[in-house]
Amino acid sequence: MVYPPGGVSAPHRHAKSAFIYAYVVSGSIRSQVEGQPSRIYKTGESFFEEPGAHHLAGENASQTEPAKLLAVFVVDTDDKELTTPDK
Repeated sequence: MVYPPGGVSAPHRHAKSAFIYAYVVSGSIRSQVEGQPSRIYKTGESFFEEPGAHHLAGENASQTEPAKLLAVFVVDTDDKELTTPDK
């Protein structure tokens, strides 16, 4: 996923079976999962999200530079919706 400067992902939930590994390819990403503090991850850092996680914040931490995030989903084949936006 490429985040333009100041780019934001809407809050969402992940599939009940989805284990997610995320790696910051470039720039810096601010991320927060429900029940955990917000954190900024920089180029070369990684994090994971547990199955069914409620992702409250995902955004480019910079207002001037783009950021790129590689996310790998390990999910049951029956789960078709990987993310569901909050309403």
